[in-house]
Amino acid sequence: MASKKIKIDGELYHKAKQYAETAGYSSVDEFITHMLEKALSDIEEGGDSIEEVEKRLRGLGYIS
Repeated sequence: MASKKIKIDGELYHKAKQYAETAGYSSVDEFITHMLEKALSDIEEGGDSIEEVEKRLRGLGYIS
């Protein structure tokens, strides 16, 4: 699997790091990967529209 790097806001990274530690993830990368996989799976299964997922991610501070 090829990996790519993305840039995120420092405050957002800090929040993700806190959530990752609290939830027991081994790293922030693992946590963010899991969150993205879950969001994409929800879209693919038709459970949520792209707009609903974006709204949820915005509410969590992952996108602006």
